[in-house]
Amino acid sequence: MMMGYKLKTTALAFVAFFCATIAIGQSTRADRILEDFYHQPDKILVAAHRAAHQNFAENSIAALEESIRLEVDIVELDVRMTNDSVLVILHDRTVDRTTNGEGKLSEMTFGEARSLRLLHQDQPTEQVIPTLDEVLPIAKDKILIDIDFKANSKEALVKTVELIKKYGMEHQIIFFLYDYKLAPVLHSICPELIIMPRAYKKKDVNNILDWDYIKIIHVDESFYKERLMKKIVDSNVRVWINALGKYDNMEKEEQNSGYSKLFSKKYINVIQTDRPQELIDYLNVTLN
Repeated sequence: MMMGYKLKTTALAFVAFFCATIAIGQSTRADRILEDFYHQPDKILVAAHRAAHQNFAENSIAALEESIRLEVDIVELDVRMTNDSVLVILHDRTVDRTTNGEGKLSEMTFGEARSLRLLHQDQPTEQVIPTLDEVLPIAKDKILIDIDFKANSKEALVKTVELIKKYGMEHQIIFFLYDYKLAPVLHSICPELIIMPRAYKKKDVNNILDWDYIKIIHVDESFYKERLMKKIVDSNVRVWINALGKYDNMEKEEQNSGYSKLFSKKYINVIQTDRPQELIDYLNVTLN
């Protein structure tokens, strides 16, 4: 009888191990990024600002797909709402800079906005303004999305969270907040979201660290202090800083000049850039 029990226990243990092995084998790329995000603070994550738009229109489906192809960790997308309450991906309040049209998005119907063509290097493309409903399933399981929420209404916030839940992507979304005091409100609405508040000064950082559900803080370089960044990282929270402008421009002028200067600052472990391919190449060379 005891031998039979041991055999049964061994068999169950083998089945459990086999199932666990299969589960590990079926992990998605997004799962692996999340593993790094939460458990590998030395792993520097790359975020593509308005998606990988060097060769494609910014905030376009083509730029999102390029971000995935490049194996960027995080894609930053700007969410706004049309006059008839459709959530779309667009950075500016108006369509003037990024499309072949003119006018405020908030005064346009989705049909009117959709009739426009996105620009790349001031030339019209075949790309149109995408909806949030379109980009989420493309990114699902492949890349994290940093939502730069520019819709600024409760209706838009509720609709955004509903869409995220529709695709079961709560864990895959980094939700950027310009006002960190809204973090508890958003957390109560959807606790699974990764909330990224922006800190404008040291006091903001100290206040944000009081919330144990915050795992990443957007830090302005203007108040970077090594001791403060160490405090953030020691709290098991990531430090997000932008390479946009200054460091990206240096890199454009002279290879490795911008990123080597940026990484002279310690404890930064998420970098947002307009040049994701160059940053990935730099990290692959310097970290290997």
